[in-house]
Amino acid sequence: MILDIPDPLQRWRLLLGEPAETACGGLSADARAADAALDWLYGRDDERAERGERSAGLGASALSVPDWINAIHTLFPREVIERLECDAVERYGIAEVVTNLEVLERIEPSESLLRAVLHTRHLMNPDVLAAARRLVAEVVRRIMEKLATEVRQAFGGTRDRRRSRFKVARNFDFRRTLAANLRRWQPERKKLYVETPVFISRSRRQAEPWDIILLIDQSGSMVDSVIHSAVMAACLWQLPGMRTRLVAFDTAVVDLTADVFDPVELLMKVQLGGGTDIAQAVAYAQGLIASPSRSVVVLVSDFYEGGSVAELVRRVQALVESGVKVLGLAALDMEAKPAFDREMAERLVRCGAQVGAMTPGQLAVWLAEKMRA
Repeated sequence: MILDIPDPLQRWRLLLGEPAETACGGLSADARAADAALDWLYGRDDERAERGERSAGLGASALSVPDWINAIHTLFPREVIERLECDAVERYGIAEVVTNLEVLERIEPSESLLRAVLHTRHLMNPDVLAAARRLVAEVVRRIMEKLATEVRQAFGGTRDRRRSRFKVARNFDFRRTLAANLRRWQPERKKLYVETPVFISRSRRQAEPWDIILLIDQSGSMVDSVIHSAVMAACLWQLPGMRTRLVAFDTAVVDLTADVFDPVELLMKVQLGGGTDIAQAVAYAQGLIASPSRSVVVLVSDFYEGGSVAELVRRVQALVESGVKVLGLAALDMEAKPAFDREMAERLVRCGAQVGAMTPGQLAVWLAEKMRA
């Protein structure tokens, strides 16, 4: 049952809270249950909640986290549920939302909850961790479903004007087919009969394999970038002519390439938090380069260097001068809201790196363009 409150006064009462009851009137039983669920969460902002003073009815003392999850899944539509669960984890830090088995089995998968799982999985027992992994798998599936299409479009090859003997739908040439069969138009029936469909060929964008090395900053503030980089790496790994490596770093460097085909397993191994030594990660990438002119290093970071800035600049410049394409990504979440050290980014640009802030889909297009250049 999804709560439906047609009375505008009751909706205002829910929006404004208990102080508005005198002006708006009382609530129905269902609306009061919704009010209790909202107050359980947002009442934490009230000074009375800090002092433990609650009014009568279902309040913080009556609802456990599982009770609250069950209540909101009964009362609210999906988009409201996702917002409430997101606020519980990110705004109020209620870790039990993602460390309680009963809750995880009911919770609505979302990227917000995926971020919370990655931050709190060290608190989970094996049963809870198994449930969390299922949640991670579902969110990754949704991201990959969208991102894989964008990656295929970016790297799928350009159409040329030569006819093709491979008669597949993606190569169908509508205009040439129409022109070739116009004489078979029958005005009385208003139908065009196609005898000779025309197909065109596609030229491959990369004739030789490329090495793509993704260096992913796994400091706590970069969780969105870690998630989308893992999925991006899996998408690139599936493309022909690509050798994709994924390396995570903070003050240490961990090569996760063995799991690049499985973003769920990869994410469950990432250790978020700690400092940042970008220069050390770039040094590791240098050791992986076999053919500089066919290599791309993608550095996904906020560029706040905790190690040697001079060493970072020197190593990036050395990569560029050897022929490696160095791309810096300041943001890799779906909203592309950049928060990074602009001064450091500018220094890397002066060394020959190219730095941008974009969504994963935009990264795929950018990466394809740089590899064609």
